[in-house]
Amino acid sequence: MNVLQWGKALPGRWVRAGRPYGTGLIKWCALGVAMGLLGGVVGSAFHHCVDEATALRTAHPWLLAGLPLAGLAIVGLYALAGYRESHPGTNLVLECGRSGEPEPLRLAPLIFLSTALTHLCGGSSGREGAALQLGGSMGSALGRALHLNREDEKTMILTGMSAVFSALFGTPLAAAVFCIEVADVGLLAEASLLPCLVSALTAFWTAGRLAVAPTRFAVTAPALLQPQDAVRVLVLAIGCALVSQLFCWAMHTAEHAYRRALPNHALRTAAGGCLVILASLLLHAAGQGWVYNGAGMGVITAAVEQGTTPSALAFVLKIALTALTLGAGYKGGEIVPTFFVGATFGCVIGPLLGLAPGFAAAVGMAACFCGVANCPLASILLSMELFGGQGMPLFALAVAVSFLCSGRCSLYTAQRLAVRKTNEPANRNMNRTVEEMDDD
Repeated sequence: MNVLQWGKALPGRWVRAGRPYGTGLIKWCALGVAMGLLGGVVGSAFHHCVDEATALRTAHPWLLAGLPLAGLAIVGLYALAGYRESHPGTNLVLECGRSGEPEPLRLAPLIFLSTALTHLCGGSSGREGAALQLGGSMGSALGRALHLNREDEKTMILTGMSAVFSALFGTPLAAAVFCIEVADVGLLAEASLLPCLVSALTAFWTAGRLAVAPTRFAVTAPALLQPQDAVRVLVLAIGCALVSQLFCWAMHTAEHAYRRALPNHALRTAAGGCLVILASLLLHAAGQGWVYNGAGMGVITAAVEQGTTPSALAFVLKIALTALTLGAGYKGGEIVPTFFVGATFGCVIGPLLGLAPGFAAAVGMAACFCGVANCPLASILLSMELFGGQGMPLFALAVAVSFLCSGRCSLYTAQRLAVRKTNEPANRNMNRTVEEMDDD
């Protein structure tokens, strides 16, 4: 073929070579928008439901007495759906997102109702666990309905997770990166970034139209990056990593202790509800009020924007109450309680290091989130979206230090650590879940 003939054939070659990418672009943008609209609507409904449940419990604290009955109702709902001995949770979502195995659609209404009941009756839990399960089950169902292959259904699970997470928190960038980062730490599912980002942005827009305000905090960070500020943040981040390890240990230990002491699921959940009631009454009698029940967004806001915390040990008390709640089988999530723990810890420790309490609380939130979830990129983006761009180098430093110093701890036992955080022997942790490493 001469040069002239080759030149004439070149446009056709470009078209043939680019066709798969153009088709993929159209396909995943369309699926991302569809999943984002669905996730935005469902996530908004869930957000308003949890807010109404929280407002009702705040107005009527006596609803706390119904927590054991709410626990029995949750056990009954899952039993009706075929889950009698164990309740699938976020770990199942991570496993399905990694493998592409179908995730049952019936999990969506189950986690929706059970999380609302937990918040209505004062259990200490968050929302992101429900968001991931809602989105993952809907994404899997849509993938099956469209007869997608296993790899594409895996992407749809991640896309659904991103959508509902973004709708609830108003952080589309963090939502998209978190969902491609969380299952396999060190192995980003970059191929799923486009649909996850399109889905998260669409859900964010949809939630805004449905009166869900994005979570934002007014934070005053140091105007100039100074070496002494970096050292102070580094020390605070080490403390946050240790607190993250304490949180993960408490969550896993509480669950195992409940199972050993009370093998019967219904009895275990009801007894856990009674323990939460007792602990809440003791805290109220000590002048702490009811701030440790529910998600605790009011305490988080006060710590970050006003530099105040209900107690110097607020982070310990929140860890204990959250472990008692979720370990017994109540539903919700651990991330908002992690924000509570990080904000109150930073608010207390920051001034001792010479940091402003509000800024230290914000740094504590980001560092503890990374410490328990092992998602440094998502944590940096979350800091930017929640607190603005000021002081981002310090937030990034805190996230990096917490990621390293938190070791192999994780809230999610199905999470796989495919990266070496230190110079440990090669392949020791590769392709192994946190639960498998804990069995060593």
